[in-house]
Amino acid sequence: MSTHGRSGVVAPPSRVLTGPDAIVEDALLPRMLLHDEAIENNLRVMADWCTRAEAELAPHAKTHMDRGLLERQRAHGAWGFTAATPRQVLQLGEWGVPRILHANLLVDADAATLIAERVLRGTEIEYWTYADSLESVALLETMFAGLDPHGNLPRILVESGFVGGRSGARTLDVAIETMRAVVASPVLSLAGASAFEGLMPAGLAEGGIFPEGAAELLGRVAHCVGCALAEGWFEDTPIVSAGGSSYPDLVVEHLGHNALPGAQLVLRSGCYLTHDHGVYQRTSPFGADRGTGALVSAFELQASVLSAPEPGLAILGFGRREVPTDDRLPIPLAIEGEPIGEGFGEITAVNDHHAFLRIDDGTVLRPGQMLSFGISHPCGAFDRWRRIPLVDGAGSMVGVVEPTL
Repeated sequence: MSTHGRSGVVAPPSRVLTGPDAIVEDALLPRMLLHDEAIENNLRVMADWCTRAEAELAPHAKTHMDRGLLERQRAHGAWGFTAATPRQVLQLGEWGVPRILHANLLVDADAATLIAERVLRGTEIEYWTYADSLESVALLETMFAGLDPHGNLPRILVESGFVGGRSGARTLDVAIETMRAVVASPVLSLAGASAFEGLMPAGLAEGGIFPEGAAELLGRVAHCVGCALAEGWFEDTPIVSAGGSSYPDLVVEHLGHNALPGAQLVLRSGCYLTHDHGVYQRTSPFGADRGTGALVSAFELQASVLSAPEPGLAILGFGRREVPTDDRLPIPLAIEGEPIGEGFGEITAVNDHHAFLRIDDGTVLRPGQMLSFGISHPCGAFDRWRRIPLVDGAGSMVGVVEPTL
């Protein structure tokens, strides 16, 4: 049994962060931190890999929606940025992003009007959005009919999907007839094809991944683009886009220059920036469980022990309102900065602002002690915090991340 803390009651130490951006509230627990050195490492790893793969990167801005992080991605060669919602598209336009890939279907007339007025009209911003059926093409035509056909028109990527999945044409025939409809449209421009392989039944197996489902989807996308190239439907080099943070290597294999000459591959990975201790550690080709371990988790949740009401149980001061829980619960990393060994225990449940820590190795925790945790799924972490201190290796604040939307 190990005991952290003295047998008597002692006041917990101050948790104040130092640095020009620090404010008093940054001392309060629970708090989420981002480690600057890990982010810089991840930026470099991904940029170097994309260069070797001859792929462009349009990071998914929904991951963080922070201008400072976005500018760092631009400085490391980001080709453009991906958005999921019209609000994100408008925000990226305000930030001066020159290429915006709206990886979703635009179906709301009010949103189309705002995008036309604030993003397309009178700017040099290039804007891509999706179509996956004749109905979606007709709707886009109706919404954008008021645009000058010689102006900055929306560029359309025809999306392919899979049965039981999200949006996207379910068959090759539907994808090709959708492409043909875009080519015939006076107010739209066919720019390429797209898909999202991250939710396909690809997973981990001995020796790597078993990508049968994802390979079939990506193969359909490649076939679509090949048919359109043969028909001369593209005015410029077509864009083919896929690739979340789990399987970008698989996308390069099936849609890269060697597999699909004549098209430009644009990856949409976003969570590589911060990585994690969960889903991307397991699935990324740069994560510890599947690849080289080249990416480093940048997130650290710090929280207090509130109570140790019974042997083997501690109640901690964080919950689902502070951390993402859609993949797995946070992973204990350290007690007062001292790394936790294997067999310590695990978080078994969370309420809104309480976490239940089961302790397996006999460690005794005391109220007021601070524990550190790793998280899974970075998007969910950014969702929950409007201010995240950015710290250096010594724990001093070197900046602040302020997610929007």
